Parts: sequence; C-alpha cells; structure tokens
Amino acid sequence: MSVGEIDITETIGRVETLLREDKSASPQFRATIELLVVIVKLLVNKLGLNSRNSSKPPSTDPNRKRISRRHVAGQKRKPGGQPGRNGINLERVKKPDEIETLEIDRRTLPAGKYEDAGYESRQVIDIKISRFVTEYQAEVLRDSKGKEYVAEFPDGVTRPVQYGKDLKAHAVYMSQHQLIPYERIQDYFSDQCGIPISTGSLCNFNKEAFDLLENFEKIAKERLISEEVVYSDETGINVKAKLLWLHCASSERWTLFFPHEKRGLDAMKAMGVLERFHGILCHDHWKVYFQFKCQYALCNAHHLRELTRAWEQDGQKWAKRMEKLLLKLKDLVEKSGGSISKRRAEKYKRRYRAILRQGRRECPQLPTNHIKPKRGRMKKSKARNLLERLQNFETEVLRFMTDKKVPFTNNQGERDIRMTKVQQKISGCFRSIEGAKTFCRIRSYLSTCTKQNTPPAQALKLLFSGKLPKFAS
Repeated sequence: MSVGEIDITETIGRVETLLREDKSASPQFRATIELLVVIVKLLVNKLGLNSRNSSKPPSTDPNRKRISRRHVAGQKRKPGGQPGRNGINLERVKKPDEIETLEIDRRTLPAGKYEDAGYESRQVIDIKISRFVTEYQAEVLRDSKGKEYVAEFPDGVTRPVQYGKDLKAHAVYMSQHQLIPYERIQDYFSDQCGIPISTGSLCNFNKEAFDLLENFEKIAKERLISEEVVYSDETGINVKAKLLWLHCASSERWTLFFPHEKRGLDAMKAMGVLERFHGILCHDHWKVYFQFKCQYALCNAHHLRELTRAWEQDGQKWAKRMEKLLLKLKDLVEKSGGSISKRRAEKYKRRYRAILRQGRRECPQLPTNHIKPKRGRMKKSKARNLLERLQNFETEVLRFMTDKKVPFTNNQGERDIRMTKVQQKISGCFRSIEGAKTFCRIRSYLSTCTKQNTPPAQALKLLFSGKLPKFAS
C-alpha cells in the first residue's frame, strides 16, 4: 500500500530486514521497534479499508468518484432507461373528476357561419389536500313513557370527536414507511390539512397498528418456515443509548424483523423461525447460524470483499485468482439460466481446490517468526482465516452453481434491513424497547406487502379497517 509517494509495505519490509541484520541493537530497542512496526501495520491496514474490501458502506470512502454504469462489471449500456423497460409515464385519465368547458369568444372570429366540430381536450393532474369531516347524527326516539332509543353508530365511532381510519393509516405510513419524525408529521397535518395532532396521538396510532398486526406476525413466521430459501442477517440498533440487535429472516415474499438484547442463539430462538426451518438458510457466515438443522448457503459478496483485502493489503496472489473465479462462476450461472450441470460444476470445483492449495503454500498456518502464546490457540492472519473458511465450507460457498434457488449473495437479507439504518440515521435511536418492537412489526408488514405487490398505503388502510391483504389470509 502507498501513501502519497511512499510505499508503506516496502518501507516496513526494509525496516524489518535492517532490524534482523543489526546484531548490536539491544533487546529493549528491538522490542520497541517491533511494537512500532506492528502499530504502523495496523493503522495502515485500517487506512486501506473501503467498501470494496470490507463491510464499510460506500459513503465512508474518502474522495469516492462516481463511476459510470457503463463501466461497471463490463457493462456497455448507455445511461437511462433500457429497451423493454416499463417506465413511469403520465397517462390520461378516462373519467376526470371535473370537466371545465372552454368556449371560443365568437367576437374574435371572422364573420360567417360555424358548426360544432367537437373539442380538443387536455388534462391537468393535481392533488387537493384538505380536511374531510363526517358527522354521524343518530336519530333519537322517545316513547310515551319518556324512554329514549338512539340509532347505532358505525363500528369504531365511540367518541364525540375522533380521528378516522384513513388519517391513522396516513400518519403510520409517514412515520413507519417514510420514516418521518413525529414533529414533522405534526407540521404536515397542521399546515396542509389544518388538523392538530399531538405526538401522543401519533404514537398511539403506531401502537394500534402494532396490536392489529399480531396475527400477521404469526402468519409471517409460519410462511417463512415453509419457504425453500430464507435469508438471515442482523444489525445493531440503539435503544435509549444501549446497543440492541435487530434480527431479520426474509424470503422473496415475506419479511420478519425482531429486536432483542442479544445477537446470538437466544435471540434467534426467541424469533421463532430458524429453529423450525429445514430449507436452505443464506447468511454471512456467522457461526451461530450453523447450529440449526437445515442446509446453508454463504454470501459470496462478503467473500469477494475479503479476497480483495487479502490481495491489496497482504499481497495474497491466490486471493486474486479466487476472486476472478467466483466472478466468472457468477456470470456463467446467470448466463446458464440460474445453474450449471453437476459435471461442469465438478470441473470448477477442481479449479477452486487448486487455488486453495496454492493459498496454503502462500499463506501458511503459522508465520515464520511466530511466538507461541502461553494460553489458547495461535492467532491466525485474516487471509489464513478466509482461506480455511473457503476450504471447510466449499459446499456452502459453491451451492449457487447447481441450485437455481440459491443466489450468489445474501443481498435479499441485507436489502431488507437497509431501511433500519436509514431510520437510525434520521432518529438516532429508539426511545424504548416497545418502540423498537412496534417499528419491527409494522416494517415487517410493509416490507412484505411491497414484495406481494400491495402498496403500503393501501395495506395500512386495510389494516385499520380490520382486514389483512388476500395473500395473508
């Protein structure tokens, strides 16, 4: 790695060579220099991490340049919509809400006779945001004895003045789907609609949605358990300045979020999905997941980043070869319709193993200058750990080659939890564990509805009407 015109790797190598050759250096001086070299290596390695070779987001890359799409992964597409794409176009409405007839000022026309020849129409699509109040007036009858009889109000109308279900759905949509803070939602209803709403009411709307979704959460768990492939991931969330964990189990049709104080097995069991799941679980190679009785597929996007780091920072040539092989296999599988034949897969497995054999020679288990620790196992380098993982979990790494259901990455799981990080950036934290649970259950519902082609706004209106979409029945 280089900083400016200085090759850091080469400079450190020269210092280590001089230190080994200098026999006059005292043990104290030698130990001090060795310690400084270790610190420099750690800082340089950290400085060299970016979104290409680690899990750091692209937004943290220093001086990152915008890359044209036509240069990404060898693509030659022009910017903009591609042929065959279904674009979003403004189309005419068959039944307009209002028709305004425009007549010609006949005083401006030349003298003569004219006949009606139809009309030319143009439409302006606009919106009207306003308060809409429905007053229910229940008839009261009094008999000869003075006893009164009052007509029944509709279900849910229990107070002299209350908020309607559409308003509640709209508020929850803005809060949980668009992630707008309560104060800004208050401003919106006050400025646009002339409706005063307190933060307590907004919080109660979310709590009501949470309670109404109890049955949906049970359905989501059962549907995920019966799926062929489930994607799992987790991320940290702040609850009252304390680190908790949001766990996600999802598929192409269902999403389930679950907050817990722990990140490990206890949280996964409390979630109630993975313990009863027997399909293929795709994850990022966190070892806790391997305790469940199912098949596994590992995320190769993580492997590619770690291979890039091993090549750029440690100079591991085998890592560069493995990176090229995995990318080649990815393109090959995509061009073959999602999988390749077992015979063809065996050919590439042999190539995969040959690269790992090269890696074992290039990256030995123990460095030549290692010092055996007094207790515990010898610490291995990151490159060696990656090498052993690719060797020990060959089946899970390459499962995508022959099984159409298995993707190359765990992108579905990571994409599902992405909005959680957006929420944390906007709000900073959850004020209570109840708030985190409310967010998780409502977001599970909205994410699932989006996957099932049900607009979130429509799904929330159904919810506050006491119904669930057809796919959840």
